[in-house]
Amino acid sequence: MLALSLDELKKIVQEMSMPSFTAKQIADWLYKKRVSSIDAMTNLSVANRSKLSESYEVGAHAPIQVSTSKDGTKKYLFEVEGRFVESVMIPDGERCTLCVSTQVGCKMGCRFCATGKQGFHGQLSAADILNQIQSVPESQALTNVVFMGMGEPFDNTDNVLRVLDILTAESGYAWSPKRVTVSTVGLIPGMLRFLKESQCHLAVSLHNPIGEERGEMMPAQRAFPIARVVEEINRFDFTGQRRVSFEYTLFEGVNDQQRHVDALVKLLAGLECRVNLIRFHTVPDTPYKGASEERMVWFRDQLNKKGITATIRKSRGEDILAACGLLSTKQLMEK
Repeated sequence: MLALSLDELKKIVQEMSMPSFTAKQIADWLYKKRVSSIDAMTNLSVANRSKLSESYEVGAHAPIQVSTSKDGTKKYLFEVEGRFVESVMIPDGERCTLCVSTQVGCKMGCRFCATGKQGFHGQLSAADILNQIQSVPESQALTNVVFMGMGEPFDNTDNVLRVLDILTAESGYAWSPKRVTVSTVGLIPGMLRFLKESQCHLAVSLHNPIGEERGEMMPAQRAFPIARVVEEINRFDFTGQRRVSFEYTLFEGVNDQQRHVDALVKLLAGLECRVNLIRFHTVPDTPYKGASEERMVWFRDQLNKKGITATIRKSRGEDILAACGLLSTKQLMEK
Protein backbone atom coordinates (compact mmCIF):
# COMPACT_ATOMS: atom_id res chain seq x y z
CA MET A 1 0.00 0.00 0.00
CA LEU A 2 3.01 2.24 0.40
CA ALA A 3 3.03 5.02 -2.23
CA LEU A 4 -0.72 4.79 -2.92
CA SER A 5 -2.44 8.18 -3.14
CA LEU A 6 -5.57 9.13 -1.23
CA ASP A 7 -7.65 8.79 -4.40
CA GLU A 8 -6.30 5.28 -4.96
CA LEU A 9 -7.06 4.37 -1.35
CA LYS A 10 -10.60 5.72 -1.78
CA LYS A 11 -11.09 3.43 -4.75
CA ILE A 12 -9.84 0.43 -2.76
CA VAL A 13 -12.15 1.00 0.22
CA GLN A 14 -15.07 1.61 -2.12
CA GLU A 15 -14.42 -1.68 -3.90
CA MET A 16 -14.29 -3.41 -0.50
CA SER A 17 -17.54 -1.76 0.64
CA MET A 18 -15.83 0.04 3.53
CA PRO A 19 -16.90 3.49 4.78
CA SER A 20 -15.41 6.25 2.59
CA PHE A 21 -13.61 7.85 5.57
CA THR A 22 -11.57 4.67 5.90
CA ALA A 23 -9.30 5.85 3.06
CA LYS A 24 -8.23 8.90 5.04
CA GLN A 25 -7.63 6.72 8.11
CA ILE A 26 -5.39 4.40 6.09
CA ALA A 27 -3.46 7.33 4.62
CA ASP A 28 -2.87 8.70 8.12
CA TRP A 29 -1.58 5.35 9.32
CA LEU A 30 0.71 5.00 6.30
CA TYR A 31 2.17 8.51 6.03
CA LYS A 32 1.60 10.29 9.35
CA LYS A 33 2.12 7.42 11.80
CA ARG A 34 4.20 5.32 9.36
CA VAL A 35 3.11 1.89 10.52
CA SER A 36 4.62 -1.24 9.00
CA SER A 37 1.55 -3.49 9.15
CA ILE A 38 -2.18 -3.28 8.51
CA ASP A 39 -2.83 -4.84 11.94
CA ALA A 40 -1.37 -1.66 13.50
CA MET A 41 -4.21 0.43 12.00
CA THR A 42 -6.21 0.12 15.19
CA ASN A 43 -9.05 2.54 14.39
CA LEU A 44 -10.09 0.26 11.53
CA SER A 45 -12.41 -2.57 12.51
CA VAL A 46 -10.92 -6.02 12.90
CA ALA A 47 -13.06 -7.18 9.98
CA ASN A 48 -11.81 -4.40 7.70
CA ARG A 49 -8.19 -4.97 8.69
CA SER A 50 -8.62 -8.64 7.90
CA LYS A 51 -10.23 -7.85 4.56
CA LEU A 52 -7.40 -5.48 3.62
CA SER A 53 -4.73 -7.97 4.66
CA GLU A 54 -6.13 -10.55 2.26
CA SER A 55 -5.13 -8.42 -0.73
CA TYR A 56 -2.61 -5.86 0.51
CA GLU A 57 0.35 -5.27 2.77
CA VAL A 58 1.95 -1.98 3.83
CA GLY A 59 5.14 -2.85 1.99
CA ALA A 60 7.56 -1.26 4.45
CA HIS A 61 10.80 -3.14 4.99
CA ALA A 62 13.55 -2.19 7.42
CA PRO A 63 17.14 -1.83 6.19
CA ILE A 64 19.18 -4.99 6.53
CA GLN A 65 22.43 -3.28 7.46
CA VAL A 66 23.71 0.05 8.79
CA SER A 67 27.21 1.54 8.75
CA THR A 68 28.00 4.51 10.98
CA SER A 69 30.64 7.11 10.17
CA LYS A 70 32.84 8.83 12.73
CA ASP A 71 31.02 12.06 11.78
CA GLY A 72 27.58 10.61 12.60
CA THR A 73 26.52 9.90 9.03
CA LYS A 74 24.74 6.55 8.61
CA LYS A 75 24.53 4.45 5.47
CA TYR A 76 21.60 2.06 5.25
CA LEU A 77 21.44 -1.00 3.00
CA PHE A 78 18.07 -2.13 1.65
CA GLU A 79 17.32 -5.36 -0.18
CA VAL A 80 14.91 -5.12 -3.11
CA GLU A 81 13.95 -8.44 -4.69
CA GLY A 82 17.43 -9.88 -4.33
CA ARG A 83 19.17 -6.65 -5.32
CA PHE A 84 20.56 -3.97 -3.05
CA VAL A 85 20.42 -0.19 -2.74
CA GLU A 86 21.88 2.27 -0.27
CA SER A 87 20.62 5.48 1.31
CA VAL A 88 22.47 7.88 3.56
CA MET A 89 21.29 9.79 6.65
CA ILE A 90 23.24 12.99 7.31
CA PRO A 91 22.74 14.73 10.67
CA ASP A 92 23.74 18.39 10.86
CA GLY A 93 22.62 20.27 13.94
CA GLU A 94 18.85 20.63 13.76
CA ARG A 95 18.81 19.30 10.20
CA CYS A 96 18.52 15.61 9.39
CA THR A 97 18.78 14.85 5.67
CA LEU A 98 18.22 11.53 3.94
CA CYS A 99 19.82 10.87 0.56
CA VAL A 100 17.71 8.29 -1.28
CA SER A 101 18.26 6.04 -4.30
CA THR A 102 15.91 5.73 -7.27
CA GLN A 103 17.46 2.84 -9.19
CA VAL A 104 19.50 -0.29 -8.60
CA GLY A 105 22.77 0.92 -10.10
CA CYS A 106 22.68 3.52 -12.88
CA LYS A 107 22.72 3.76 -16.68
CA MET A 108 24.46 7.13 -16.92
CA GLY A 109 28.04 5.83 -16.77
CA CYS A 110 29.68 8.95 -15.33
CA ARG A 111 33.39 8.10 -15.20
CA PHE A 112 33.92 9.42 -11.67
CA CYS A 113 30.98 7.68 -9.97
CA ALA A 114 31.06 4.27 -8.25
CA THR A 115 27.35 3.74 -8.89
CA GLY A 116 27.84 4.32 -12.61
CA LYS A 117 30.64 1.74 -12.65
CA GLN A 118 28.25 -0.76 -11.08
CA GLY A 119 26.00 -0.63 -14.13
CA PHE A 120 22.20 -0.68 -14.23
CA HIS A 121 20.23 -3.49 -12.62
CA GLY A 122 16.65 -2.24 -12.43
CA GLN A 123 14.19 0.48 -11.51
CA LEU A 124 12.95 1.04 -7.99
CA SER A 125 9.18 1.25 -7.62
CA ALA A 126 7.63 4.25 -5.90
CA ALA A 127 7.13 2.02 -2.85
CA ASP A 128 10.82 1.01 -2.91
CA ILE A 129 11.87 4.67 -2.97
CA LEU A 130 9.41 5.77 -0.30
CA ASN A 131 10.35 2.80 1.87
CA GLN A 132 13.84 4.24 2.31
CA ILE A 133 12.28 7.36 3.84
CA GLN A 134 9.66 5.46 5.80
CA SER A 135 11.84 2.73 7.25
CA VAL A 136 15.05 4.35 8.49
CA PRO A 137 15.04 4.74 12.29
CA GLU A 138 15.26 8.53 11.89
CA SER A 139 12.15 8.67 9.69
CA GLN A 140 10.11 10.95 11.95
CA ALA A 141 13.12 13.22 12.58
CA LEU A 142 13.93 13.87 8.92
CA THR A 143 13.87 17.51 7.90
CA ASN A 144 14.99 17.10 4.28
CA VAL A 145 15.19 14.47 1.55
CA VAL A 146 17.54 14.64 -1.43
CA PHE A 147 17.23 12.35 -4.43
CA MET A 148 20.98 12.09 -4.90
CA GLY A 149 21.66 8.44 -4.14
CA MET A 150 22.06 5.56 -6.58
CA GLY A 151 20.50 6.06 -9.99
CA GLU A 152 19.24 8.90 -12.18
CA PRO A 153 15.85 10.13 -10.90
CA PHE A 154 14.63 11.27 -14.32
CA ASP A 155 15.36 7.87 -15.79
CA ASN A 156 12.59 6.75 -13.41
CA THR A 157 10.38 9.82 -13.62
CA ASP A 158 6.93 8.31 -13.05
CA ASN A 159 7.91 6.69 -9.77
CA VAL A 160 9.89 9.70 -8.57
CA LEU A 161 6.97 12.05 -9.22
CA ARG A 162 4.61 9.68 -7.39
CA VAL A 163 6.89 9.78 -4.33
CA LEU A 164 7.11 13.58 -4.51
CA ASP A 165 3.31 13.72 -4.54
CA ILE A 166 3.13 11.59 -1.39
CA LEU A 167 5.80 13.67 0.35
CA THR A 168 4.07 16.98 -0.36
CA ALA A 169 0.35 16.07 -0.38
CA GLU A 170 -1.73 17.03 2.66
CA SER A 171 -2.93 13.43 2.82
CA GLY A 172 0.67 12.21 2.68
CA TYR A 173 3.67 13.57 4.58
CA ALA A 174 2.40 17.13 4.07
CA TRP A 175 5.96 18.42 3.65
CA SER A 176 6.78 21.73 2.05
CA PRO A 177 8.42 21.20 -1.38
CA LYS A 178 11.30 23.29 0.01
CA ARG A 179 12.36 20.24 2.02
CA VAL A 180 12.95 18.10 -1.08
CA THR A 181 15.67 18.30 -3.77
CA VAL A 182 15.94 16.12 -6.86
CA SER A 183 19.26 15.77 -8.68
CA THR A 184 19.79 14.97 -12.37
CA VAL A 185 22.61 14.77 -14.90
CA GLY A 186 20.24 16.63 -17.22
CA LEU A 187 17.73 14.19 -18.72
CA ILE A 188 15.55 16.89 -20.24
CA PRO A 189 12.19 15.07 -20.77
CA GLY A 190 11.95 13.95 -17.15
CA MET A 191 13.38 17.23 -15.86
CA LEU A 192 10.71 19.23 -17.70
CA ARG A 193 7.94 17.04 -16.31
CA PHE A 194 9.37 17.58 -12.84
CA LEU A 195 9.61 21.35 -13.27
CA LYS A 196 6.01 21.52 -14.48
CA GLU A 197 4.44 19.03 -12.06
CA SER A 198 6.38 19.68 -8.84
CA GLN A 199 7.65 22.64 -6.84
CA CYS A 200 10.56 20.78 -5.25
CA HIS A 201 14.11 22.03 -5.67
CA LEU A 202 16.27 20.98 -8.63
CA ALA A 203 19.98 20.13 -8.57
CA VAL A 204 21.94 19.53 -11.78
CA SER A 205 25.14 17.48 -11.88
CA LEU A 206 27.22 19.78 -14.07
CA HIS A 207 30.92 19.08 -13.32
CA ASN A 208 32.20 20.75 -16.49
CA PRO A 209 30.70 23.72 -18.39
CA ILE A 210 32.61 22.96 -21.60
CA GLY A 211 30.52 20.59 -23.68
CA GLU A 212 33.26 18.53 -25.30
CA GLU A 213 35.10 18.06 -22.02
CA ARG A 214 31.90 17.24 -20.14
CA GLY A 215 31.08 14.59 -22.74
CA GLU A 216 34.32 12.77 -21.91
CA MET A 217 33.29 12.63 -18.25
CA MET A 218 29.54 12.20 -18.57
CA PRO A 219 28.05 10.27 -21.53
CA ALA A 220 24.63 11.91 -20.99
CA GLN A 221 26.14 15.12 -22.38
CA ARG A 222 25.93 13.67 -25.87
CA ALA A 223 22.15 13.34 -25.80
CA PHE A 224 21.44 16.26 -23.48
CA PRO A 225 24.08 19.00 -23.82
CA ILE A 226 24.45 21.07 -20.68
CA ALA A 227 23.88 24.30 -22.63
CA ARG A 228 20.46 23.01 -23.67
CA VAL A 229 19.72 21.82 -20.14
CA VAL A 230 20.39 25.30 -18.78
CA GLU A 231 18.37 26.85 -21.60
CA GLU A 232 15.35 24.78 -20.59
CA ILE A 233 15.82 25.61 -16.90
CA ASN A 234 15.86 29.31 -17.78
CA ARG A 235 12.23 29.01 -18.92
CA PHE A 236 11.18 28.56 -15.29
CA ASP A 237 11.09 30.99 -12.41
CA PHE A 238 13.63 30.48 -9.64
CA THR A 239 13.39 33.93 -8.09
CA GLY A 240 10.97 32.80 -5.36
CA GLN A 241 11.24 29.98 -2.86
CA ARG A 242 12.09 27.30 -5.39
CA ARG A 243 15.81 26.83 -6.01
CA VAL A 244 18.07 25.41 -8.67
CA SER A 245 21.65 24.47 -7.86
CA PHE A 246 24.51 22.97 -9.83
CA GLU A 247 26.79 20.26 -8.47
CA TYR A 248 30.43 20.62 -9.47
CA THR A 249 33.06 18.10 -8.39
CA LEU A 250 36.54 19.57 -8.81
CA PHE A 251 39.21 17.42 -10.46
CA GLU A 252 42.84 18.45 -10.55
CA GLY A 253 43.82 19.79 -13.97
CA VAL A 254 40.55 18.63 -15.53
CA ASN A 255 37.82 21.15 -14.69
CA ASP A 256 39.50 23.57 -12.27
CA GLN A 257 41.11 26.07 -14.65
CA GLN A 258 40.33 29.71 -15.39
CA ARG A 259 38.66 28.71 -18.65
CA HIS A 260 36.20 26.62 -16.64
CA VAL A 261 35.42 29.55 -14.38
CA ASP A 262 34.78 31.76 -17.42
CA ALA A 263 32.67 29.13 -19.19
CA LEU A 264 30.64 28.49 -16.04
CA VAL A 265 29.95 32.20 -15.56
CA LYS A 266 28.83 32.47 -19.19
CA LEU A 267 26.67 29.35 -18.99
CA LEU A 268 24.81 30.44 -15.84
CA ALA A 269 24.57 34.16 -16.63
CA GLY A 270 21.22 35.61 -15.54
CA LEU A 271 20.04 32.45 -13.78
CA GLU A 272 19.26 32.70 -10.06
CA CYS A 273 21.20 29.71 -8.80
CA ARG A 274 23.96 28.33 -6.59
CA VAL A 275 27.02 26.24 -7.45
CA ASN A 276 27.94 23.58 -4.90
CA LEU A 277 31.60 22.64 -5.17
CA ILE A 278 32.24 19.03 -4.16
CA ARG A 279 35.42 17.29 -3.13
CA PHE A 280 36.24 14.22 -5.19
CA HIS A 281 36.35 11.01 -3.19
CA THR A 282 38.62 8.55 -4.93
CA VAL A 283 36.83 5.84 -6.91
CA PRO A 284 38.83 2.81 -8.12
CA ASP A 285 39.71 2.66 -11.82
CA THR A 286 39.08 6.33 -12.54
CA PRO A 287 41.59 8.64 -14.24
CA TYR A 288 40.74 11.54 -11.93
CA LYS A 289 42.35 13.09 -8.89
CA GLY A 290 40.61 15.56 -6.61
CA ALA A 291 41.63 19.21 -6.71
CA SER A 292 43.51 20.54 -3.68
CA GLU A 293 41.76 22.47 -0.93
CA GLU A 294 43.58 25.61 -2.06
CA ARG A 295 42.33 25.16 -5.62
CA MET A 296 38.78 24.63 -4.43
CA VAL A 297 38.89 27.86 -2.43
CA TRP A 298 40.37 29.68 -5.43
CA PHE A 299 37.66 28.33 -7.75
CA ARG A 300 34.91 29.30 -5.30
CA ASP A 301 36.31 32.80 -4.87
CA GLN A 302 36.63 33.32 -8.62
CA LEU A 303 32.97 32.41 -9.13
CA ASN A 304 31.82 34.62 -6.27
CA LYS A 305 33.80 37.57 -7.64
CA LYS A 306 32.03 37.14 -10.97
CA GLY A 307 28.57 37.11 -9.39
CA ILE A 308 27.95 33.35 -9.19
CA THR A 309 27.10 32.20 -5.66
CA ALA A 310 29.38 29.26 -4.92
CA THR A 311 30.03 27.26 -1.76
CA ILE A 312 32.19 24.26 -0.90
CA ARG A 313 30.06 21.38 0.30
CA LYS A 314 31.18 19.73 3.50
CA SER A 315 32.21 16.12 2.94
CA ARG A 316 30.35 13.57 5.06
CA GLY A 317 30.61 9.82 5.50
CA GLU A 318 33.69 9.17 3.39
CA ASP A 319 35.01 6.56 5.85
CA ILE A 320 31.94 4.36 5.23
CA LEU A 321 31.81 5.02 1.46
CA ALA A 322 28.72 7.17 1.89
CA ALA A 323 30.02 10.44 0.40
CA CYS A 324 29.11 11.83 -3.04
CA GLY A 325 29.85 9.36 -5.83
CA LEU A 326 30.76 6.44 -3.58
CA LEU A 327 27.47 4.54 -3.29
CA SER A 328 27.76 1.10 -4.83
CA THR A 329 26.54 -2.41 -4.07
CA LYS A 330 28.53 -4.04 -6.87
CA GLN A 331 30.30 -6.46 -4.53
CA LEU A 332 27.01 -7.63 -3.03
CA MET A 333 25.55 -8.16 -6.48
CA GLU A 334 28.50 -10.31 -7.53
CA LYS A 335 28.17 -12.69 -4.57
